[in-house]
Amino acid sequence: MQSLKFHPMIHKLEATPQLFTPKCHRIVPLHCSTILLNKSRNPFSSSVCCSLSSKNFRITAAKKKQDPELEPQNDNYLEDENELLNEKGGGEDVEFGWLPVVPHVLIASMSNFLFGYHIGVMNGPIVSIAKELGFEGNSFLEGLVVSIFIGGALIGSISCGSLVDKLGCRRTFQLDTIPLILGAIISAQAHSLEEILCGRFLVGLGIGVNAVLVPIYTSEVAPTKYRGFFGTFSQIGTCLGIIASLSLALPSEIDPHWWRTILYMASIPGIVLALGMQFAVESPRWLCKAGRIDDAKEVISNLWGPSEVEKAIEEFQSVCRNDGADLDSSWLELLEEPHSRVAFIGGTLFMLQQFAGINGVLYFSSLTFRDVGITSSVLASLFVGLTNLAGALGASYLMDKQGRQVLLIGSYLGMALSMFVIVGALSFPVTEISSNLSILGTIMYISAFAIGAGPVTGLVIPELSSSRTRGKIMSFSFSVHWVCAQISYNFSQSLPKVSQHH
Repeated sequence: MQSLKFHPMIHKLEATPQLFTPKCHRIVPLHCSTILLNKSRNPFSSSVCCSLSSKNFRITAAKKKQDPELEPQNDNYLEDENELLNEKGGGEDVEFGWLPVVPHVLIASMSNFLFGYHIGVMNGPIVSIAKELGFEGNSFLEGLVVSIFIGGALIGSISCGSLVDKLGCRRTFQLDTIPLILGAIISAQAHSLEEILCGRFLVGLGIGVNAVLVPIYTSEVAPTKYRGFFGTFSQIGTCLGIIASLSLALPSEIDPHWWRTILYMASIPGIVLALGMQFAVESPRWLCKAGRIDDAKEVISNLWGPSEVEKAIEEFQSVCRNDGADLDSSWLELLEEPHSRVAFIGGTLFMLQQFAGINGVLYFSSLTFRDVGITSSVLASLFVGLTNLAGALGASYLMDKQGRQVLLIGSYLGMALSMFVIVGALSFPVTEISSNLSILGTIMYISAFAIGAGPVTGLVIPELSSSRTRGKIMSFSFSVHWVCAQISYNFSQSLPKVSQHH
């Protein structure tokens, strides 16, 4: 027969010949406690058996529960075994999943809530605002009040890349709440056209910064396997903001001064964002690029699990060595490959998103429904917001299962089909059938947009960008977004006139 010897320093089993008698059993059980570092019996270890035959020698392992009579002789025996297993790669990885990231992404998504809120806040009360401030009946000035924040958003998007490179995501979020809060208060207290335009411009400035910042922060904080799921939080936040503003605007049909109250309310999410970011984590990728390795390790350990720390830090440092840090990157680098290709893709995706007509549906949903005979225009727009939210929730489920490309292609095909339905409804006289077709086409359009074109566009660009130029590529892409949004908005202003003429 043969016996087993274990060398603790080299961690291997060795077989040595012994006398064998026919009465001896060929399988000899050995407790792993006698194998593991010769320290103490480990009651939770496996049992090891050796099986001998005339031709070969085999060792098998099986789980063995603690025998009642076995008592640990050393309080540190579990630590010793865990250390040994981790050294050999035999320990199980601890994965925290998606739950620890949720509070941080929710706080960042408050920016998207504000974006949606300011999209819808002027939909209902614009008539009351124009009457009180003295520009009632001037469609150009009414449109200017609604869309002035797009000009501020363009400037904010351009400046965001440099801000986040130097200050990091948390400090940029907090700095950005200043124009958001001040703009909301100035707009609510406005007694002239100039004051409300100033307030709306400041709000747009903050919205432009956050539009770039939220996708970057989400993609760098969320674990890779859940990045698509968390990326849809931006679209969900926007939808909730639209629903909140439309819901709060309902009393404006009765109270002509209600618009001041709902504009005051717009400052509350900004305050929540500023305070919440004090407790949110910084992007671990930015911390690593800034040389704060220990802080980056702590964030990764808390969010992704201790087993991911070394792997993530090594990846970040490798990217920094290959691409260089973005703290000293230049805008001219966007003209070089491969950055120019990613910037072109980002700009093209946002151009397609805006020219597909989404702003025309959101900004003038109340007028569109009114033209086909639906009297409660604000309620109709609220229903559009709920449809948008349902589509965004569907995207959160499909994003990581179907992939970005499938959702984008399916989204644009669905939007094209729904446009044919809407055009068909507007081509007929106002009847119950045309009204129902208009509602159906609008719901189809919003659902198709919310599933793909809405959330995927902002998510895929930071995923394609290199670490060095990510901030500037996002700034460029969103600048294209706002320019196209303004063009789309100006075109949409002509829709009510065309409809009335028709």
